[in-house]
Amino acid sequence: MNNNNPPRPGSARSEAEELLSAQAEWDLPPSRHLHYKDVLMQHIDHDRTPSTQARPIPRRRLARGVVLLPLASMALAGALIVTLSTSDDTSAPTPRAVGANSASATLNRIAVAAMATDATPVEDGQFVYVESLGRSNEGTLDGPVRLGALNKREVWTSQDPGPITNTGWLRESGKGAVMPGQLIPIESSDPVPAGIDHPTYKWLASLPTDPDALLELLYAQTRVDEGESKEEAVFSEIGHLVSETIMPSANASALYKAAAKIPGVQEIPDAVDAAGRHGIAVTREDASSATRDEWIFDKGTLAFLGSRSYITKDEGKGITSDTLFATSAIMERTVVDQQGKAPAKTDR
Repeated sequence: MNNNNPPRPGSARSEAEELLSAQAEWDLPPSRHLHYKDVLMQHIDHDRTPSTQARPIPRRRLARGVVLLPLASMALAGALIVTLSTSDDTSAPTPRAVGANSASATLNRIAVAAMATDATPVEDGQFVYVESLGRSNEGTLDGPVRLGALNKREVWTSQDPGPITNTGWLRESGKGAVMPGQLIPIESSDPVPAGIDHPTYKWLASLPTDPDALLELLYAQTRVDEGESKEEAVFSEIGHLVSETIMPSANASALYKAAAKIPGVQEIPDAVDAAGRHGIAVTREDASSATRDEWIFDKGTLAFLGSRSYITKDEGKGITSDTLFATSAIMERTVVDQQGKAPAKTDR
């Protein structure tokens, strides 16, 4: 960000830069930055109102599966809209009350399906390209959750083993974007090596395929946000890994088997992703953070479709129990040789 022209005190840009400067103090990995996009956009929105009262920064973390965003890109990103016929259903489905056995069985079926799926190996100089659709909270700090328009996002994740500060690139386009169609770097304040905060294909391929050993590693390496349980942090981390990366089939299978061992997982017979596609879902409610995350899978192929996240506790100000605050749909995931270049479209 260019600091040659100091912003006016109290301006939206000033508040944005204050949040950006706090990045070093928070020392968050790139996969945890989505929450602060929501916070920053709310600050900018609030700054446009007559009130000058300082507002506390909420700690609620949005689902990491929706999109990876750097703090440096937050002030540049806005609500996006694309032309697509989708369901507007934001009602919360009820998890099947049959204990963990059904969800574990479903996750193990998904693991078997993942094992039968071939993944294209990704080289160090290449990028994992993910195109997704999503809606997230654009409500103000003082008001209820308000889902924004459907967003289109393209992310190119670098496979450079690092350590590197630029771990990828992001492009958003459509109505409401501050810089529509422009390529924005995904950056970290400190160099990040290949690992849980920069999951390259080769790092993922190096993980244990024994579910117990893998779960032990994830519990050891996953950071926990304030107000979040360790189980939820690991469940959320697995959700990010299976949605935003490409990995060998044995490693994908092991991640689903590891997720089946996390306490509290349940099954939802029918759930809808951001693109309006119906599927079967696995969910976990976290009492500590008052949130519930869903992973949605195709009922036939059991391929990962997208995710949904809910607030499960009435917090006042118009926020009621089981309020949807983020939803996503993975539309394409492939390997490309250059950032900013989308793969040729095929009939899907």
